[in-house]
Amino acid sequence: MSDNLPPCPKCSGEYTYEMNALMVCPECGHEWVPAESTGGDVGERVVKDAVGNVLCDGDSVTVVKALKVKGSPSGIKAGTKVRNIRLIDGVDGHDIDCRIEGFGAMQLKSSVVKKA
Repeated sequence: MSDNLPPCPKCSGEYTYEMNALMVCPECGHEWVPAESTGGDVGERVVKDAVGNVLCDGDSVTVVKALKVKGSPSGIKAGTKVRNIRLIDGVDGHDIDCRIEGFGAMQLKSSVVKKA
């Protein structure tokens, strides 16, 4: 075990260990993200749309350019409105999780949408 692991923020136990991205205290069972206790920038992630507006969960956005969709003869047209988005840490820059009418659930890049 490493000597530089932080103590448990709940019970101050010193026998903490790492499990994937979490820290775990075997004494009280508390699990936490190490950046929470050190004041890291986990909650400070800012997602901006194509024109620089800051996006938040629940916002409505408009698609600014036509997008091709695998398995669909027609893609998503520019100007399509998407309501109630959810911000995620996606793969390949896809940081918006949403449901588009006629297409279903999908992920979009914030660079192809504009806040409505």
